Amino acid sequence: MKHRPALLALALLLATTAGAAPPQAPEHERARGRELLRLLIETDTTPRAGTTAAAEKLAARFLAEGFPREDVQLLGDDPLRQNLVVRLRGRGERKPILLMAHLDVVEARREDWTLDPFVLTEREGWLYGRGTMDIKGGAAGAAATLMRLRAEGRVPRGDFLLLLTAGEEDGVANGIQWLLENRRDLLDAAYAINFDGGGPEIRGGRAAVLPVQTAEKVYLSYTLEVRNPGGHSSVPTPDNAIHRLAKGLTGLAAFEFPLRTNSATRGHYARLSKLETGATAADMAAAARLPQDEAALRRLAARSAYDNAQLRTTCTPTLLEGGHAENALPQLARATVNCRMLPDEDPAQVDRWLAAAVADPGITIRRVAEPTPSPPSPVDEALFQAIRDAAAPLWGPIPVAPYMSAGATDSLFLRAAGLPVYVFNGIPYDVDDDRSHGQDERIGAAAYDQSLEFTHRLLGGL
Repeated sequence: MKHRPALLALALLLATTAGAAPPQAPEHERARGRELLRLLIETDTTPRAGTTAAAEKLAARFLAEGFPREDVQLLGDDPLRQNLVVRLRGRGERKPILLMAHLDVVEARREDWTLDPFVLTEREGWLYGRGTMDIKGGAAGAAATLMRLRAEGRVPRGDFLLLLTAGEEDGVANGIQWLLENRRDLLDAAYAINFDGGGPEIRGGRAAVLPVQTAEKVYLSYTLEVRNPGGHSSVPTPDNAIHRLAKGLTGLAAFEFPLRTNSATRGHYARLSKLETGATAADMAAAARLPQDEAALRRLAARSAYDNAQLRTTCTPTLLEGGHAENALPQLARATVNCRMLPDEDPAQVDRWLAAAVADPGITIRRVAEPTPSPPSPVDEALFQAIRDAAAPLWGPIPVAPYMSAGATDSLFLRAAGLPVYVFNGIPYDVDDDRSHGQDERIGAAAYDQSLEFTHRLLGGL
């Protein structure tokens, strides 16, 4: 998206109920936030580089800010992928609150980018760099906020525990899983706030809604495989393995998984219905109610791939291989099918649906790995009110709405262990310009500055 970059940055600065510029963090705090963001962006944390260098640099900053050494820990059993755990001690009047973000990022090739992905570059009101949106902007902002609270002498009612972890993107030496298995004591908390999600959504030039992820779909992949004796390609046979697999995949493409809502998607569509008009608004309002309105859900699912993914389990081919020689009939044809299940879907039912869609007992269907369940977190009214209170001075009385992510975050491991997790951050973003994992990833400079003030107000309120 190359249009109106300066206009969006200006809109973010002016979007308040009173029409005046929103409150900002003090200049030295904005400078600190920018410095920490630069440190993270300019430290390569792709899978080949690991997270340890970034964790060590941030740990040194926390120690320089006066955090006790026992409250700044590098943990993990992979020397290349260490996790940073920082505690801001409170008065012990409530259980700790976890603050989460991952330090690792997906690969970015310099030849694919307009700018160097591993240099924080400010241009026309934007901050460019790999991880600015996913999710070093959130990690740097959380770190800056804990430093600010300590510098101000603020002692929270209970501890804040910041977890900056490895392995979220590629699953190698995943930090949250390691902590669950080896330092479960650190995760004894009231709930977790995971910054690995969207901030206020910019629609029509202003912040319209702040979604809070209370649920996410469950990741489950399958291998579909056809084996055949093969033979010479000059004598083709009707049971060609590639033909047979292709026919099964065509059946999967035509198969429609059942439509269903949950507490997160109903809350999401209740809020969205107030932003839309006409028939779309009516269908979204219907999707927010029980009993389900099947016709409304069907129309919403047909409206966009996003809505379809919100309303049903999805399974789609992502990898394909077959054959062994140009002049031989294939002895093997294999596809990987990636499913994203609704949080309360039964995996055994998905097995049955896949078999029905493929409709060929000659196609072997196997799970690649067992899914990790991720039950939805209940809406915590006190937390949601604290989010509204922190957001209002910056963006006005925008709705704070639960939603379900079609993707996956580290939240699923904690939810499976019984800990509620709420995924959001304070970086406003244009819903039509989300470049996570993509070329020229960026966030608004003013949006990042606003997130520093939002997070400070939120944690101060908690």
